[in-house]
Amino acid sequence: MASWSVYIVRCRDGSLYTGIATDVRRRFLEHRRGAGRGAKYLRGRGPLRLVFTTPIGPRSRALRVECQIKKLPKARKEALIVSRPLQAPIRPRHRVR
Repeated sequence: MASWSVYIVRCRDGSLYTGIATDVRRRFLEHRRGAGRGAKYLRGRGPLRLVFTTPIGPRSRALRVECQIKKLPKARKEALIVSRPLQAPIRPRHRVR
């Protein structure tokens, strides 16, 4: 069974996007490419920065946590980001087109 993670992406305009993935690096790069499998919300909002990620476990639990985070006011999301900063930013291994 795949282990799922919840992640938060900050857009150029300061808005926050919350999602889930089994491979956060791959999913973030899909968002950055802006075409195909990336979320429509993030298209045209780059540059994007991955600001939060945490492993959750089963998909059902990750979906519940994602929903809870999405319901939080922005100030609470910002506090969550500050409380658990990323150890190292995820950078693409190759040039993103």
